[in-house]
Amino acid sequence: MKPFALLLILLCTMSFTSEKKVTLYKPIVNNIETFTKEFDQIPEDRKKALKKLALFVESKVKAGEKTELIFICTHNSRRSHMAQVWAQVAAAYYNVPNVTAYSGGTEATAFNPRAVKALEEAGFKIVKTTEGTNPVYEVRFSDEGSPIKAFSKKYDGEGNPKNGFGAIMTCAQADKNCPVVMGATVRIATPYDDPKEFDGTPQEAAKYKERVHQIGLEIFYAFSLIKA
Repeated sequence: MKPFALLLILLCTMSFTSEKKVTLYKPIVNNIETFTKEFDQIPEDRKKALKKLALFVESKVKAGEKTELIFICTHNSRRSHMAQVWAQVAAAYYNVPNVTAYSGGTEATAFNPRAVKALEEAGFKIVKTTEGTNPVYEVRFSDEGSPIKAFSKKYDGEGNPKNGFGAIMTCAQADKNCPVVMGATVRIATPYDDPKEFDGTPQEAAKYKERVHQIGLEIFYAFSLIKA
């Protein structure tokens, strides 16, 4: 093989197997540094489910395919959004290529303002771009690239993938009500307690912060296992 042809093949291979790392906002980096020190605190039963998530993403990467993940909860208002944005951050941080995270519910409501505030306090920059009962938000974890468009929708709604995706159930109710997610290659249950239970109480802010942290910790654990 001629040297030029070999060089061209190598360059093409490199372009498909690596992506430029983005510069994350400092508060988010601080959270990530905490996550990586707390992986040993995750219970073994949850690690088992998270390893399934890692294996699914890794299989897609090794096959040279795009990875699409839908985080599903009943109302797509709190936990599923938290998981979606942390998954996108984790893919960027660990340089896992061609990963797109989505979220959805068994019904559509709205991205809850308390969840928005909790994510902002974790370091995300969030801007509401529309009004109404189900506004659209733009979520950023870096000044580079496009923002995540976040709003409540059904998991099979417009814009979400219809087949070949990984379905991650983030609440027990959705896990129970959707034993089969049509089009999903894999279905993984990682249910989280609902911070909604503390709305309007003195514990509200602490419980939302706790849930943002737990979900981020577990998503980062899963992505840390991926051999991209």
